[in-house]
Amino acid sequence: MSMAVVGLLAGMALGFAGYFGGFGAFVLVAALGAIGFVAGRFLDGDLEAGDFFRTRSGGRDERRR
Repeated sequence: MSMAVVGLLAGMALGFAGYFGGFGAFVLVAALGAIGFVAGRFLDGDLEAGDFFRTRSGGRDERRR
């Protein structure tokens, strides 16, 4: 399934949630969609758990000195 179709389905789900459930349902659907997206990327192997916990590299701080 192409990313355009996935985006279309996500937009339709958010639209239905916003129309029928109000703003709270819209935010809930958006948050759960974001969590599902990150979980899917993690399961596909595009993300690693260490990507969330790595510290910043020292290269940026060294330029200031």
